[in-house]
Formats: sequence, structure tokens, C-alpha cells
Amino acid sequence: MTLIKSISGIRGTIGGTESEALTPLDVVKFSAAFCDAICTEDNRRIVIGRDARLSGEMINKLVCGTLLSKGVDIVDLGLSTTPTVEMAVVNESAAGGIILTASHNPKQWNALKLLNDKGEFISAALGSEIIAAVDAGEFEFNEVESLGSYSVSAGYIDWHIDKILKLPLVDVDAIKEKNYKIVVDAVNSTGGLAVPKLLKALGVGHIECIYCEPNGRFPHNPEPLPEHLSELSAEVKRSDADLGIIVDPDVDRLAFVRDDGEVFGEEYTLVAVADYVLQNKLGDTVSNLSSTRALRDITEKRGGKYHASAVGEVNVVSMMKEVNAVIGGEGNGGIIYPDLHYGRDALVGIALFLSHLAKSGKNISALRGAYPNYVISKNKIELTPDIDLDGIFDSLKEKYAGQPINTIDGIKIEFDNEWVHLRKSNTEPIIRIYAEGSSSNIADSLANKIKADIKEIIV
Repeated sequence: MTLIKSISGIRGTIGGTESEALTPLDVVKFSAAFCDAICTEDNRRIVIGRDARLSGEMINKLVCGTLLSKGVDIVDLGLSTTPTVEMAVVNESAAGGIILTASHNPKQWNALKLLNDKGEFISAALGSEIIAAVDAGEFEFNEVESLGSYSVSAGYIDWHIDKILKLPLVDVDAIKEKNYKIVVDAVNSTGGLAVPKLLKALGVGHIECIYCEPNGRFPHNPEPLPEHLSELSAEVKRSDADLGIIVDPDVDRLAFVRDDGEVFGEEYTLVAVADYVLQNKLGDTVSNLSSTRALRDITEKRGGKYHASAVGEVNVVSMMKEVNAVIGGEGNGGIIYPDLHYGRDALVGIALFLSHLAKSGKNISALRGAYPNYVISKNKIELTPDIDLDGIFDSLKEKYAGQPINTIDGIKIEFDNEWVHLRKSNTEPIIRIYAEGSSSNIADSLANKIKADIKEIIV
């Protein structure tokens, strides 16, 4: 069993013993510590929402019971999406929010994602404070006459969609005119509630749903990677659809399938949406160091400047604010559009993408063909206690001193149009090695070259 405590929350598998899996005791401790860290005397309001996974109702009751015992006024959105909860925190003028979701992890996992009063993931400093409080284990709870209150707020997904429809770059008329036929795979989570409703509001003429019942029984691995899209691809081809859409269980990651059944590429979700935004609003873009170079190419083509952040949504958002970026996100299909809010949002990604597709006059296959073609190779090296990671990175910096190097998160080395990024995993004893090139052979070759360099250094 697994339990991962990080600065952004707690994540683990259900069942097992305390501190070794996500047990009720762990949930209570983290909920109480978060309350102590985020709430003030003047604001003890917290927004809660969850995806549809099997343990969600149980975790919700544990969290809500704990917060009530701390005198918190709870606004429970029930089945919702991560971006919807993020926006609701601000709309409710809450002190913070908790999203009960393990994102792309399989059904045995769940998690508490923690938000500040801006509806954004909490800072590293606040996360460390919460972990320290959990480890200390000293909590105080309110007496009976000063318990919190509980209310259910239905309709926030509709409110979220309405906000998207009002964005100037979302062109409902253009989408409606195309009379698209779209197949949706929502992995039986809350995307099944939100995505078809959004598509209908956008004027999509024909919507076919597979796995859109929010019962938490994921029909396949819920991470929207190419190897998990076979059923969606087959259905797009069988039904002669214009495209397929898949989201992860909490609807902050987005991927597409082309009309020919081939995957669009999750890295290119952000590229396409950014291209559309930049055509209409000149500015800068941000993605993390492990994301495709294609975003940089498109940004510079449109007259903007590209910036790379450390891996992690909170780091992308921080840099987006620093450079006043017009669009940003991560190569895992996460779109962050600040005109709506600073959080990965598959729903606004869908609306912007369909607007772009409709106004381009192309089908989705032709649209993908208009972008630079890069391939990312993902590799790893197991770490042992005797390996000096800092020493490895220093040696690589010395060996490749003539190349552009970025060290804000591990080490990234650029070679003309190729790059390699090495960083220590936050959750496993490994070095992650991502390499990108114009073909899989080039990317694999670059990754293997760096792996060979590391082996020489270790020896």
C-alpha cells in the first residue's frame, strides 16, 4: 500500500495501516492540519468537491466531519471537477478548498488536493507547514456549540460552463456551424457530467458518450495517454466522428483523437490551444521543462516569448504570473488560461480548441499536421543510496558546458532542436530522463547517450 505526503496534499491507496496507506486517520489529520493552516478568525469557509471514484463518498464524509469539528463552514459541490472547485473557492470568498481526487491514478487511489483562497494549489511553504503539523499530531477541536455548518451547492458545473461561454475567444457560432460529431470518453467520472453538457452548450450537433456514467468504475487506466485511448480511437473511426475527447477523472487533463483514429498527442493539446490564443492576443507562454519544444516554436512564430518553469502546476502558475503569460500549462494535456482562472482546466481547453478547429477551416488531422513534429522519449534510472545525484548533475554540466543549460529543476540540456531533461522524482527513488527530438529514434538516441554518460560518472 502507498501513502505520499507532499506539499500539495496527501495521496494514497485505500486500505491498510496508518501512514502506509490513505486511511481515515490520515484523512482526518490532514484535514485538521489544513484547516489550522488556511482558516482565519474572519474566514472559516472551505469549498469541497470530488471526482466519482469509489472511495469518494467515504473520504468526503471524513473530511467534512473533521472540518465541522473545527468550526468550518463547508460548501460541498458534490461530484465536480478540479477546475470547477478552484473557481468556486474564489466565487464563494472561501479561505481555501479541498478537491477529493487522485487525478489520473487508478481506482484504488484517492487524495486531498489543497487550495488557497485564490483557488490555486497551496505554496511549498504552506504545504511543509501542514506536513509538520500532521507529524506533530497535536490537534484541538471545537466544543459542541461552536461546530461549523454544512451546505450543498449544486449547479457549479453549469456556472463554470457559463463563464467559459462568455469568454471572447470561445466562438459558439463557429462551432455550431460545423455541426461536429464528437465521441467522449470520461472514464466513468465527473467528466461524464461536465463534458457532454459543455459540448451541448457549444452547439455540437452530435455527441456520443462512452464511459460517461460517474460511478467511479474506470473501464481502463484513467490517464489519458495514447496506450489508453484504443477504445476511443476505434469508436471515432467506427462512428465516422470528427474527433474524440478524453479527460482524466477530475477533468484537468485533456487529450484528443483525430478523425482518422490516430491520437492528436497530449503534448499538442496545449500547442494547439496556445496557437489559437496567440493568433488573437499577442503575449508570452509558459510550460514546464519537460514539455514539448513545439510550444516555443509556435510562440516565437506568433511574436511572443516562451518561458520554461520547474515541473508542477504551482510552478507553471507562478511563472505565468511573473511574465504575464496569455496561456500556459503542461505537456500532459493541462491548459491554464488566465482569462478564466489560474488552474489546469480541460473544459476551457475543449472550448478554445473547438473554436480554433472550427475557425481554421481544417479537420483535426490537418490541424495537427500544421504543427512542428516532435517526439518525447521518457526514461528513468533507479537510484541507490550511494549515488551522488548532485555530483552527476555537476559532471553533466561540465561535460556539456557549451550547450544551453537550465538548472531550475534538475538539469535540462539543449542540442539545437533537441533537448534532454533530468530530474529526481518526487515520488520514486529514480532519475526521470525526458528527451525530445524530431523522431522517436533521435529522442531515444539522445536519452540513451545521457544514460551512458551517467553510468560512466557512477563508475
